[in-house]
Amino acid sequence: MFKKASNESWLIVGLGNPGREYEKTRHNCGFRALDLLADALNCKVDKLKFQGLYAQTNYKGTKVFLLKPQTYMNLSGRSVLQLSAYFNIPPQRIIVMFDDISLEPGRLRIRPNGSAGGHNGIKSIIQEVGSQEFPRVKIGVGAKPNPNYDLADWVLSTFSANEEKALAVALDNAAKAALAIIESGVPEASNRFNGSHP
Repeated sequence: MFKKASNESWLIVGLGNPGREYEKTRHNCGFRALDLLADALNCKVDKLKFQGLYAQTNYKGTKVFLLKPQTYMNLSGRSVLQLSAYFNIPPQRIIVMFDDISLEPGRLRIRPNGSAGGHNGIKSIIQEVGSQEFPRVKIGVGAKPNPNYDLADWVLSTFSANEEKALAVALDNAAKAALAIIESGVPEASNRFNGSHP
């Protein structure tokens, strides 16, 4: 069904918004985790193609692509689809790292698949790729301070100093979890990292 390359290639996507004003916001945890992963794999996510910035590297003999969509969050799926289609990477080998307001800062949750859960970036990927069957690394960014707080304002807000400390550990663990999924599968990565916090 897929070319042989699909058996060897993985795509790891970090979700966020391009632009310096968004760098440290809650919505950009996926970008930040991907940058840490790129550092660990000694590569730079700086090739501009597929409506995103990407890198091609290797992890223990496996070809891995890293992608930061540059479409803004709500259209992330366009970039994911273009790269995955070009390199014949099936949804099951697309790992997405992104912010989750249902988890407190510092916590992670690994999932093999599922619905968008109200996250517009994930919604776009499901819509464009035509599948929910892709693994996710959810990075806790904390819930809105009160029910009336505007969600868009919340995810585009920055972290407190204490939250940043917890987040630093979580981002590092998110990068490790993505590699653990490639190496050992989602169940093993879940056992190691689900609920992990400083």
